[in-house]
Amino acid sequence: MKHRLTWRRAVCMLLCGVMLAGSMTGCEKKEASLSEEKIINYEMPANGDKVVVMTIKDYGDVKIRLFADECPKAVENFLGLVEKHYYDELIFHRVVKNFVIQGGDPKGNGTGGESLWGQGFEQEISPKLCHFNGALAYAVASDKLNNSQFYIVTGDKVTEQTFEQLSTYYGKTYSDQVKQMYYEHGGQPFLDGDYTVFGQVIDGLDICMKINEVAVDSNSKPKEQVTIESMKVLEYYTE
Repeated sequence: MKHRLTWRRAVCMLLCGVMLAGSMTGCEKKEASLSEEKIINYEMPANGDKVVVMTIKDYGDVKIRLFADECPKAVENFLGLVEKHYYDELIFHRVVKNFVIQGGDPKGNGTGGESLWGQGFEQEISPKLCHFNGALAYAVASDKLNNSQFYIVTGDKVTEQTFEQLSTYYGKTYSDQVKQMYYEHGGQPFLDGDYTVFGQVIDGLDICMKINEVAVDSNSKPKEQVTIESMKVLEYYTE
């Protein structure tokens, strides 16, 4: 149940982030900030860089850039699992509209999964990577370690009020650069600083957004399975 509990807490935090002050019971204030460093989510890979192509049954291909310089262990884990075909035929077991689509659990219920090394590993949180729409990050269990489960951000619009609330209730502050990028791309800024963003969708974000609209049950599990047919590692080249 660890990953399920983690995400219930995350959804609670999301809801708290848009509530008025009188409805903040149970939300923790958290000190965090994002630096003025250049944000690199939308920088395209160089020729020869490794990218991952995720083929989703009945939907198509999603191409993902990885950030090995910022998150070497996270990327090594993901590439290793992909090359072992670990993710092939797994489902997106959790879809929360205007939030995330989550997969990478062989049990298909949010309670399973392991890393390339068979045990969790420490987070690698970079100030250069944010939770804009299309960001790829690891879901963590209660021990705050990364394993195999991942999510792709499919957030809603971000407004000035969002940042005012994050500052008031969580002590989180953001540079003008980051704010402007959230206004332009959307996403979930309240997740920044808590989870390892290690990749970004560079093609196929429309597919992720389409999956974000599927009907789900009371546990946020799609009523009709959304299956990852395969993932493969390719070298990136511009045409």
